[in-house]
Amino acid sequence: MSAPGAAPAFQPDAPFLAQQQKNKDTWAGQDKQIDAKLAALEKKFGKKPNIVYILADDVGWGELGWQGGGKHRGTPTPELDKMAFEGMRFWAAYAEPSCTPSRIAINTGRHPVRTGLLSVLWPGQTEGLSPEEVTVAEVLSEAGYHTAMWGKWHLGELPEQAPENQGYDYAYYGLFNGAPDMWPDSAALFDQPTSLKGPFYDFPGVEKYKEMTGIDLSVAGYVGEKGKGRKPIEGLAGTLGGKRQAAFEEESARQIIDYVKEKGKSDKPFFIYWATYTQQITGVDAFKDAPHVDRANAQASMMMQHNAHIRRLLDTLQEEGIAENTLVVWWSDNGPMYAFWPTAGYSWLNGAKGDVLEGGVRVPAMAWWPGMIEPNQDPTDMVHLVDLYTTAARLGGAMKNIPGDRVTDGIDQTALLLMGEGNSRRNYMFHYSGGQIGAVRYEDFKIHIKPGGHGGLPNMDFYNVRRDPGEKRGEFYPGLFAVTPLQNHLRAHMMMIGKFPHRVSGTMPKGAEITPHD
Repeated sequence: MSAPGAAPAFQPDAPFLAQQQKNKDTWAGQDKQIDAKLAALEKKFGKKPNIVYILADDVGWGELGWQGGGKHRGTPTPELDKMAFEGMRFWAAYAEPSCTPSRIAINTGRHPVRTGLLSVLWPGQTEGLSPEEVTVAEVLSEAGYHTAMWGKWHLGELPEQAPENQGYDYAYYGLFNGAPDMWPDSAALFDQPTSLKGPFYDFPGVEKYKEMTGIDLSVAGYVGEKGKGRKPIEGLAGTLGGKRQAAFEEESARQIIDYVKEKGKSDKPFFIYWATYTQQITGVDAFKDAPHVDRANAQASMMMQHNAHIRRLLDTLQEEGIAENTLVVWWSDNGPMYAFWPTAGYSWLNGAKGDVLEGGVRVPAMAWWPGMIEPNQDPTDMVHLVDLYTTAARLGGAMKNIPGDRVTDGIDQTALLLMGEGNSRRNYMFHYSGGQIGAVRYEDFKIHIKPGGHGGLPNMDFYNVRRDPGEKRGEFYPGLFAVTPLQNHLRAHMMMIGKFPHRVSGTMPKGAEITPHD
């Protein structure tokens, strides 16, 4: 029982509570070993481990070299592959189906539906991450961490939604996704006497757009500091256009390296959230003619730039003598977006960004932690992006800072990281499409829930996604045995929602959404 005035205990979802009860003795023994290992590390370095989370953009399952892509598809990933083989390669890692939702997931440890923010955000919208949500930066900051973020924020434009007001001590961030960077250039091409047209050929130009809509695109990003407000990023990195992302990424990498060198000497650990623009749609001139790069795919050159930045980061951690005390996790935010093909990521799986098919939500991910994570591991255990939230809290000694007045979907995966394959504590997933559950996975079984049904029979496709990760052989009747266990998970999940209702958007009335399921 909590002491008077104490925060209620961390509240997981109901299916996890059942799994926790079933495995309580095994997990208790593991936790003792894990605690001892982390205590020895803390004694060696005099502080909790540093944590670096890198969230990439639209990189599909199979895009990286270690998954069969890389130079074979014209998107070389040599440094990411090296990182993967030096650590743990997750073959069953999942995210939300699109970009804003995945940024909610990693920052709050919650499915977006719980937060009231369901849609991908576009310039000029007033929706954003509620100040009532408790971010991983707030959880770790309260535990004594330095916190900083770089990259694509995409969780709201208003000051109260901004990272410097959501737990980050420092933030260098872009407001939007990658598409608006092509709007001004498209307008310029449209006015030229040439058959070459931009992908957004009806965009009227920044000034005309402001005149028409009142939406000001003159500021693409900010530098913010906790308690000090923010100011626009100046120069190329802060101005919408086809060259912005490359400049922004270069400056971000430079700042991150300096930050690691400075904070690595502090008596406090650091947390970095790097929401890289890799891969978006503009490309990087310096890498377009690099070996094995598909020049027609602008994202391939961005991937090469990102590889160089990853190598600089990992080398710096080694040179500063803090690699053993720094967990680095790399994760994609969703599957590929094919709208601007051949500039696009790719997935060997069925589906793409926006889908709850495996191609939309199953993504490449890996973890690197020399001396703590054994190298060259390739677990098939299920992990989800929300798990990074709770895992960071566990590693940072900050579980008590997770609010207990709401459901946290993230599951602590420290056992998987430190003890290897077979030790994930997740055996289920709910795949939301906006406000609706589109698919449910339990163990190796996955169903896609479809509208309707007939004669009392459910309307669903059933897959064994270990045997059929491409979801090519979906049927109904072979999955009848899975109906009851999956129904039980859904029932428990829904009953927990009844106990802890979803937050309701204060700025988007129901029925006003254009993209409620993005």
